Amino acid sequence: MKTQTLDESLLQSIREGDKKAFDRLFRSYYPVLCAYCQHFTGAEEAKEVVQDTMLWLWEKREMLEGVQSAKSYLFSAVYHRAMSRIKDDELRQQAHEAYYKRTTALLEDVDVCLLNDLSRHIREAVAQLPPTYREAFVLNRFRNMTYDEIGKQLGVSPRTAEYRIRKAMQLLREELKEYFPLALLLLELRLVF
Repeated sequence: MKTQTLDESLLQSIREGDKKAFDRLFRSYYPVLCAYCQHFTGAEEAKEVVQDTMLWLWEKREMLEGVQSAKSYLFSAVYHRAMSRIKDDELRQQAHEAYYKRTTALLEDVDVCLLNDLSRHIREAVAQLPPTYREAFVLNRFRNMTYDEIGKQLGVSPRTAEYRIRKAMQLLREELKEYFPLALLLLELRLVF
């Protein structure tokens, strides 16, 4: 009959929902896993990766059946989670770069006089919005306030603030339809007002 190693015993206790066993595993491996993960990520991100991995391990503890080495399992899980995060960050960065290139190209192709004219049209269209829509829209787009912050300032629910902003965008889309792709870009970049 095979005797259980400390790791196997600890994993068995965790599978059974023993929080003390999990805490012991966490305290034993957290520092070394963070140090290992820092080879792939920054220090703060390494802590997040390891914490996420440990949380996942606790939530999926029933799936640990057959795992004999907590050390090997944890190092592998941290490695894969770090690689996944790096890939996600790279994809996000590529999307930002592509958006920046498209925006820059679009703005380079636009005449300054056209931009000034379009800015004037946008300001006029915003001024024509119903007051409640205009106020919520301006707070969101030009003062970078969240729905919660707008709701508090206007004395309405965040959902009402969101609705007003969405309606304002619909009205602006209709009013500025001949300019809309560029108008939307100017609004997104907050180049108007």
